[in-house]
Amino acid sequence: MSSPYSVDLDKNPANYQPLSPLSFLERAAAVFPDHVAIIHGTLRTTYRDFYARARRLASALEKAGIGKGDTVSVMLPNAPAMLEAHYGVPMIGAVLHSMNTRLDAAIIAFQLDHAETKLVITDREFSKVMKEALSLASVKPIIIDYDDHEFPQDGERLGSIDYESFLQSGDPEFAWSLPADEWDAISLNYTSGTTGNPKGVVYHHRGAALLAQGNVITGGMAKHAVYLWTLPMFHCNGWCFPWTLSIIAGTHVCLRWVRQKPVWDALADHGVTHLCGAPIVMSTILSTPDKDKRAFDQKVEFFTAAAPPPETVLAAMKEEGFNVTHLYGLTESYGPAVVNDWKAEWDALPLDEQAEKKARQGVRYAALEALSVRDPDTMEPVPADGETIGEVMFRGNVVMKGYLKNREASDKAFAGGWFHSGDLGVLHPDGYIQLKDRSKDIIISGGENISSIEVEDTLYKHPSVAAVAVVARPDEKWGETPCAFVELKPGASATAEELIGWCREHLAHFKCPRHILFEEIPKTSTGKMQKFKLREMAKAV
Repeated sequence: MSSPYSVDLDKNPANYQPLSPLSFLERAAAVFPDHVAIIHGTLRTTYRDFYARARRLASALEKAGIGKGDTVSVMLPNAPAMLEAHYGVPMIGAVLHSMNTRLDAAIIAFQLDHAETKLVITDREFSKVMKEALSLASVKPIIIDYDDHEFPQDGERLGSIDYESFLQSGDPEFAWSLPADEWDAISLNYTSGTTGNPKGVVYHHRGAALLAQGNVITGGMAKHAVYLWTLPMFHCNGWCFPWTLSIIAGTHVCLRWVRQKPVWDALADHGVTHLCGAPIVMSTILSTPDKDKRAFDQKVEFFTAAAPPPETVLAAMKEEGFNVTHLYGLTESYGPAVVNDWKAEWDALPLDEQAEKKARQGVRYAALEALSVRDPDTMEPVPADGETIGEVMFRGNVVMKGYLKNREASDKAFAGGWFHSGDLGVLHPDGYIQLKDRSKDIIISGGENISSIEVEDTLYKHPSVAAVAVVARPDEKWGETPCAFVELKPGASATAEELIGWCREHLAHFKCPRHILFEEIPKTSTGKMQKFKLREMAKAV
């Protein structure tokens, strides 16, 4: 039986438009045309000009034969061209593929071929690796060289036209359009690929629009917020912040390189209110020599993902004027979609209990429909007891379309109607989740599950430890035992026996590492620890 609400009440252009972050820039340019949208060195770009340049790019791409569903790959730093690409490329229905600037030529070539790239925009700083990658790739894309006039680079020109000349061929009044379907792809991001070829994660316009708005809510971002680009824009499209800032007509402060003095200068000179980054960015900020630090009046919101920072780091950041919020997510969820939403009453807890709260990943973004911890075999939710381990799963509009040209991997990731993160965690009674490990990183010793994260957290609390990674080491008696790789702080000292004793004071004895190795921990180009390499190293101990 039909409802009266479904009769003669139809979708039409007046009451239904596809969601897309592209309209955010159009609005910002209309409402705040003279507000500074981008700061880069001495360059100041207003929203009027930002919008016009994005339209020029879209127009020039169309004239070059790029159309809907074509891939435009960019090899760019955190510079204005990267922001322009986030709008100009999808304005014609093309898909933006932002490449990790730290990758080697073979992986870049794989991505170019897998994405069937039609056009590449590449900064001259990366000419050497891009030249090699293009020689290895089967595709033969149009190449546009980007010259950063604020920070000139002398790399070889690989194409026949530079970016500014290319833009001049485009129309600043170009009549772009929203996607016909909000499910259309807007961008392509590749996973790290530490154990094989990376998978291509496809985002759609709807998810990008929703997470961009979710960032405003989660970040408490006011109108005209000032955002410092310490997070690479190639990483999950900069967690969607290239689109977020247009919602509030904020200002992007670009940083070509994350270096100590420029970060502090930006905080003081531009009134930065928000920035994001991995824990290494916090270390960079805190280790700045006093002569390069600058005073600033505003409180700065710092959003970090990866492992929760140690309490000492949080205290030091607070003293310097930063409020740190812990986020969690994956490439497949458009970046962070979980936040450790801090409650005011927790401020009254003893510091050790506050640290326990801060170690949790948290609750879902407003833009995510559901977050759960489930048994991956039965798909039943685990009890909210803070102890029963299950797999963290996501459901909602800010989950990827799927993996490009990889139906098998997509079906596996979406089995049972949930996105399977591969992360193991627990659900606390108050609904906050806490990660315990990647499913492949759990250590099973004598039939008991040991969370490598729990052991790492304990070692991080030792005053001499700067970085630590714990993996399973094969053991004839127990099957596996924990093996810890440790980097000490500059000038600090500690012995393996001392650190093992520290663990025995704070953990059940079966969870304590039997071996501790003082080694530089291998990392991926995005700073993730390469535990698969550490497992091989542990076998040799």
